[in-house]
Amino acid sequence: MTVPEAHDGRRLDKYIRSQLKGVPATLLFRLMREGKIRVNGAKVKQNHRVSGGDELTLPDITVEEASKPRRVPDHLVATVKNAIVHECDELIVVDKPVDLAVHRGTGVEAGVIEALRQARPDLPDLELAHRIDRETSGLLMVAKTSATLRHLQGVLRDRERDIKRHYLALVDGHWPGDLTVSTAPLRRTERRTIVSPTGQRSETRFTVAKRHGRRATLIEAQLITGRKHQIRVHCEHAGHPIGGDTRYGSAAFNRTVAGRGITGMLLHAHRLEVPMRDGSTLTVEAPPPAEWDRF
Repeated sequence: MTVPEAHDGRRLDKYIRSQLKGVPATLLFRLMREGKIRVNGAKVKQNHRVSGGDELTLPDITVEEASKPRRVPDHLVATVKNAIVHECDELIVVDKPVDLAVHRGTGVEAGVIEALRQARPDLPDLELAHRIDRETSGLLMVAKTSATLRHLQGVLRDRERDIKRHYLALVDGHWPGDLTVSTAPLRRTERRTIVSPTGQRSETRFTVAKRHGRRATLIEAQLITGRKHQIRVHCEHAGHPIGGDTRYGSAAFNRTVAGRGITGMLLHAHRLEVPMRDGSTLTVEAPPPAEWDRF
């Protein structure tokens, strides 16, 4: 198997799975460890990335029916298709509903990416360019090609300040007007992200969008870095947790939010400004869920 130039830089397992539908990633990783999958005759690691023109050698692989991709329920496919707010040659942007995972996982039958792949068989290279929490609603980028995926991941990794990711959040209490930035370093533990002096550099910028007396504040948060649960933890650290956040939030404020008939967490990715490969900037916006108006 020869790797086309269009797949240059793609991870080996993802390239093989794009060509051999239904092959489990676990099987590929085992074959790599055993040296039965080779690139240009050499044994490779699981995170190996291919180059255009590489020659892949694979053993005969039989895909059992049970290992073929599970069908995504029609209602979920319809939900994701209806949530597409932008599509161009490079990518698709989805306004993800709250409580919908971005991908399949433990206890999750299917997510946005599986639904999109089933809805769009004409796009075999669809990949998530980034992730947002299941509890968070809003804008999610899905790359159509490996070249776009590499570009977007490179921007997110090396040019954090060039991509603008704006969120809206309804937080507990009266957010101080002079609290415009949080640089509290964050560290992952087994179950949570915590503020820690030994954590990674993290930066979130805040502005007040609307006040609800002293009960609550609608804020806009701009991610400069992209740590897991970053906005949620920075808000908790500031003493103003996000409404509906069952992990980092206030039980009392969550009851207030639920009492208004609002479900889920009140954190929404509402605006993206993305530098594209051709030098242009793509701007996409999506308003928060309508039920936020009940507060």
